[in-house]
Amino acid sequence: MPSAAEATADSEGAVETRGLEPVPDAERTGRVRELFPTWVAANISVLLLTMGAGLIVFNGLNFWQVLVVATAAPVLSYGIVGLISIAGKRGGSPGMALSRAVFGQRGNLFPGSLIWIARWGWETINAVTGAYAVLTVLDLLFGIKSNTALIIVTLLLFVACTFLVSGLGINALRVCSTWSTYLFGAFSVLVLVYLVADTEWSAVFDKPAGSTAMMIAGIGTIAAGGISWVPSGPDFTRYLPRTASSKAMVGSTIGGAGIVVLPMVLMGAVMAVATPGLASAQDPVSFIGELLPAWIAVPYLLIALIGMLLINSMSMYSAGFTAQTLGIKVSRAAAVSVNAVISLVFGFLLMVVATSFIGSFISFLTLLAVAFSAWIGVFGVDMLRRRSYDGEALMDTTRTSAYWYRGGFAWQAMTAWAVALVSGLLFTKVDWFSGPLASSWIGENGLGWAATIVLAGVLYAVLPRTAGPSEAVDAAEAREAGRETVSETAPTTVSI
Repeated sequence: MPSAAEATADSEGAVETRGLEPVPDAERTGRVRELFPTWVAANISVLLLTMGAGLIVFNGLNFWQVLVVATAAPVLSYGIVGLISIAGKRGGSPGMALSRAVFGQRGNLFPGSLIWIARWGWETINAVTGAYAVLTVLDLLFGIKSNTALIIVTLLLFVACTFLVSGLGINALRVCSTWSTYLFGAFSVLVLVYLVADTEWSAVFDKPAGSTAMMIAGIGTIAAGGISWVPSGPDFTRYLPRTASSKAMVGSTIGGAGIVVLPMVLMGAVMAVATPGLASAQDPVSFIGELLPAWIAVPYLLIALIGMLLINSMSMYSAGFTAQTLGIKVSRAAAVSVNAVISLVFGFLLMVVATSFIGSFISFLTLLAVAFSAWIGVFGVDMLRRRSYDGEALMDTTRTSAYWYRGGFAWQAMTAWAVALVSGLLFTKVDWFSGPLASSWIGENGLGWAATIVLAGVLYAVLPRTAGPSEAVDAAEAREAGRETVSETAPTTVSI
């Protein structure tokens, strides 16, 4: 039988082989400080520049209001990501596997399916943005103009690289995230210095303030991107020891995201003052080549390309787990390949057929946030009640599972999730859909996703709880809770 050290080494090799099963304590060698570059990498996207420009052009905000939006949005959204990621260290499993304890083995198929499908759109958006970055670099360096054949080739290359990195697993993501953090940070400072020197600041600061409602709506729009990462939070913390500091986990998550979101959104807003068309460009990347000299634009786009590849890799990494929780009997790498093919097909349609990229992106982001928020509200309240998870019950999808509840469903969680999801859509308005309550204060301020979280959480909290068919899990949770309470009050040696 292999030793614990040998098992750990095998688990942490170049290719991760572990799937949904909980990570044993002996293999939990991760460090909280590794979360910082992870969430930096999750936000390295030039789309933040476009979204920052949109706050100036569409929301009518001034620079100081954009500063408030760019500060509040990552604190709000990634604060939730960090809080939910605490479940990862408690249960040692991916988020959607832990979700089985909340919704039941069969009930979890419903939110799981919706989240899996929603990831198709997120991965498509990132694949398209990455392909646009490649096309822009080819144009700047060699004068090669975009055409249908080249679009297909660039999409194929981007999706193939995404599949490779996400297929390798958590360690490949950690290494790539760390290096991309350093490189992107260095070139972002260079771009920022250029903008400071080249921008007509009187035009930036003289812009009149917009309405408070538009500022709140802007916070909701920027925060929606972070909300989409919430179910994935535990996927990146399951290798942390149980004694890891929860406070440090939340801080590293907010810090990693905020250090990218804040300057990127502000840079986009400054660029939009001189180039208002940036906010509505069909190609959300090529404007960089127009605003920046080639010696800055080309390396910046190449580094951003790596970042977008990492964003997609992280999304596909989590999507592979989500597919497995749906009962698809394939390896994680095989599950990832399904999302890769889907993003390739949808990406081609978005680049060749769609008439408005940014309109499609904002609409998708809005619906995505609502779809994920119903799960967040229920899962979050459950986390407040639960200190641990029964690993055997999570993996047991039969009637013998302690998480089978009634017919495989936890009706309280399912009811709260379904009611909140429908209610959230009533407050939502996008290009192709408008709910009957979209003109209300909540709808006008783009807070449908926030209302969804609150409603889901409140409903789940007030509905009566019913014990599952097996009470064995209660004893297991009590024992784990006792151990965790002791470990969390004892001095910790985890690196932060």
